[in-house]
Amino acid sequence: MSFRLVALGLAACLATAGCATKSGKISGQYVSPLQFQSYSCSQVTEEALRISERSALAFKIQNVKARNDAVAASVALGLFWPAAFLVGGNDANASEVARLKGTMDALEAASIQKNCGLEFVSAPLPKTL
Repeated sequence: MSFRLVALGLAACLATAGCATKSGKISGQYVSPLQFQSYSCSQVTEEALRISERSALAFKIQNVKARNDAVAASVALGLFWPAAFLVGGNDANASEVARLKGTMDALEAASIQKNCGLEFVSAPLPKTL
């Protein structure tokens, strides 16, 4: 095995380890549904809509970051190694995505507990940012 092949493999591992994660692969952070215990069904609905709107934007931003990191890593591996420094990795937005997912799970649990009859479904992200 040549030194160049080993170096390329090592560079690939380092470059992809720092890549941002797509929003769909980020697990939700635990948020207690007890904070919504005093909410009425209409308040749970309003909060779920508000969180849903924020989530759509945060998920889209995270997916754009993941795509951009993948492109930068590919460029770094194939053409120009200094492009590896453009790979941003996971940051505060990834934490926000996890928090928003957890909040939505807590709202769904509160809705079920209160028999609100809300249906929580995942919708596709909008095409434009």
